Amino acid sequence: MTANITLPSALRKPRLRRWEAAEYLKIVHGVEVAPATLAKWASVGGGPAYQKVNRTPLYPTAELDSWAVDKLGAPVRNSSEALS
Repeated sequence: MTANITLPSALRKPRLRRWEAAEYLKIVHGVEVAPATLAKWASVGGGPAYQKVNRTPLYPTAELDSWAVDKLGAPVRNSSEALS
């Protein structure tokens, strides 16, 4: 997480509900994902890991950070670097 970001108090928990996870990804990593998309990925795969308490999915912030970093990939200076 970037040091100069101040998260709202609702997002400073170790595990976040789906709508909070979407907001966290947007604020911390600049990755915009709808809560409905997170729900779909929970069914079909491809999204961040989550845990369940009864029927409530909770996303650990460490898993959100790891997933976002993996999806973003390495920085490149031009499009031909991306092909390497």
